[in-house]
Amino acid sequence: MKNISVLGSTGSIGRQTLEVAAANPDKIKIRVLAAHKNVALMLNQIEAFNPDFAVLADKEAAVELKRQYRGKTEILSGQEGLLAASTYEKADTVLGAMVGYAGLRPTLAAIASGKDIALANKETLVAAGHLVMKAVQENHVSLLPVDSEHSAIFQSLRAGYHPCLSFTDPEQTGSEVRRLILTASGGPFRGKTKEELKQVTLQQCLKHPNWSMGKKVTIDSSTLANKGLEVIEAHWLFNMPYEKIDVVVHPQSIVHSLVEFNDGAVIAQMGIPDMKLPIQYALSFPSRYNRCFGQLDLVKCGELTFEEPNREAFPLLQIATDCGKAGGSLPCAFNAANEECVTAFIDEKIKYPDIPEIVNRIVDAHQNISHPGLEEIEEADKLTRIETREMISKL
Repeated sequence: MKNISVLGSTGSIGRQTLEVAAANPDKIKIRVLAAHKNVALMLNQIEAFNPDFAVLADKEAAVELKRQYRGKTEILSGQEGLLAASTYEKADTVLGAMVGYAGLRPTLAAIASGKDIALANKETLVAAGHLVMKAVQENHVSLLPVDSEHSAIFQSLRAGYHPCLSFTDPEQTGSEVRRLILTASGGPFRGKTKEELKQVTLQQCLKHPNWSMGKKVTIDSSTLANKGLEVIEAHWLFNMPYEKIDVVVHPQSIVHSLVEFNDGAVIAQMGIPDMKLPIQYALSFPSRYNRCFGQLDLVKCGELTFEEPNREAFPLLQIATDCGKAGGSLPCAFNAANEECVTAFIDEKIKYPDIPEIVNRIVDAHQNISHPGLEEIEEADKLTRIETREMISKL
């Protein structure tokens, strides 16, 4: 029985994680639920899963939850509650599905307390991958990817010399791997030119052709910022130099990613475009639970195609990759600027083309710190957000 603490339970990944738990009641026990401020959904989740305690980071929302709830589950709030959720002694695995940079401290706390991590929060590794992976190694825990692309790479790597990969081993990928190939759907604007993107609306951004995701990741998918973040995440997860990480656009989202070995063999992981499979694998590893969520039919899939990403029309992919190569505090600055721009776009304060323009200007002006500690990372995040908001306010 896996005992799970879910950070971000009311978001898209969190809700799907609970579907996986409900489909495997003899294998997964939800010990803790934690989210931001969605009182109604958290109330439903508590009643469905009866966790030992639940957390809403927003203290006013937690007060309202306590007012409405009459059961035995304890209700906590604020950063103290998130810390308790991350380190709870009866949970052996923490599923990190909080949105954005907010997942960093809870993830580090969970690792320090000896919890295995199922990570959906890529921004944690983007902002502070060097700190997170060092903590994973020092505390002898596992960090398993939930993102479909990184789960696909993880599964494909097992075809190589190391059949039981451990993320505590910095030499895990060995010299057998020639390159990792991340697939991208291309989002709702695949094939559009830079000129055509000037008139893009929020509603158009949120209509992803294949995946059902939260607003932030859906917008990031449309700009290819998400794929840039995933390149950085792959670098840290698999100890792979950036020169050996490629991206191809695969509109059908059936091949979730691939590994090319040094003998020319290419191993791919395929499946329907549904996050529940990689979530379940991260929780079941090294075993596989029975299929609960649909089956791939290759005949119905029809043609599978691949093409180069348009880095001119979608520059955030290259900007993110360049920031990753530079290292230091620059990936953190990229992430913070991008998060602020996405929020401003959702709030209709900026236009779609402003997102890459502002992010590029922010990272160009960033004073990079080569080997930042946690406090320096947090300061870089804070200052970058202030600078980005100031730039947005002047448009």
